[in-house]
Amino acid sequence: MSGPTTPRDDAAAAGRTGAAPARPTSPQHDTPKKDDPAMAQRIDVKDLNIYYGDFLAVEGVTMTIEPRSVTAFIGPSGCGKSTFLRTLNRMHEVIPGASVHGSVEMEGVDLYGADIDPVAVRRQIGMVFQRPNPFPTMSIAENVLAGVRLLNKKISKSDAADLVEQSLTSANLWNEVKDRLQKPGAGLSGGQQQRLCIARAIAVKPQVLLMDEPCSALDPISTLAIEDLVTELKKDYTIVIVTHNMQQAARVSDRTAFFNIAGTGKPGKLIEMDDTGTIFSTPKEKATEDYISGRFG
Repeated sequence: MSGPTTPRDDAAAAGRTGAAPARPTSPQHDTPKKDDPAMAQRIDVKDLNIYYGDFLAVEGVTMTIEPRSVTAFIGPSGCGKSTFLRTLNRMHEVIPGASVHGSVEMEGVDLYGADIDPVAVRRQIGMVFQRPNPFPTMSIAENVLAGVRLLNKKISKSDAADLVEQSLTSANLWNEVKDRLQKPGAGLSGGQQQRLCIARAIAVKPQVLLMDEPCSALDPISTLAIEDLVTELKKDYTIVIVTHNMQQAARVSDRTAFFNIAGTGKPGKLIEMDDTGTIFSTPKEKATEDYISGRFG
C-alpha cells in the first residue's frame, strides 16, 4: 500500500476503543493475536430500536455484519447511520437519556447483556471519527500508545516501541513518520492524522473497527489512501464504515446497507442490505434505487 503521495491514498478514539469479551463470564480474556483467525468477529443485530430519551431515532434494525469484510452504511443525512454505528460499541449510551432495545451479538455474546462491561466492549470494537483527532499535546508515538496507557496496561519500553512500529505500519504511516516519532501528532497533515488515529485504534488490538465518515474532512488523495488502508485492514478486522460518498461505498465495501427516513420526526430505518454490487446494480427497493441514482439525498 502507498502513502498519501500516491494516487490511492467527540472524544479521542484511543479513549473510546474498547471491547467485548469472548465470553460474558470471562471479561478479562486474552486479546487475540494478529494472526489469530478468531480476531475478526461477526456481529448479529436483531430488532434494534434506538432512542434519545422518548424519541425513537432508529427503528427495527436487523442485520448481520460478516467478519473480515467491509460493510458500508449509506443514506441521506439524519437517517440514523451514525447513531446506529455507535450502538455497535455501546457509545450511544454515553449520551444522557439515550437507550437501546434489542440485541447486538458478537459471535453469539450479547454486547448489551447485564454482565458485559461496556468499557470492555469499546476496547475490542474500536472507532475512528469523522475528523482526525490526535491528542495535540502528545507526540506521534504517545498518540499510538494512548489507548494502551488508558487501559492501564503495563508495557516495557521495548514492547512499546515495537507496538508503535507495528501499529503505524498497519496504518501505512510508519515510513512517513519513523524519523519524527517524538514530534507532535497534530503537526501531521490531515490524511496522516487520520491514519495516526487508525493506528491508535488498532494498537489496543480490537476485533472490529467502526469508521464514521473517516474521509469527510480529507482531500481526494488522502481519501484514496484511507480507502486503500481499509481494503488492507479487512484482512484482519471486521470493518463498518459510514459514508455519504456512494462511490466510496462502491469502491471499498463488500456489503452495503441503505438507511432512509420517511420525514422529519420519523425514525430512521434499514431499507435493504445486500452485496455492494447488487445494491448498486439491481436493488430490490425503489427508495434504494432512487437514492443511488441521485433522485434524492
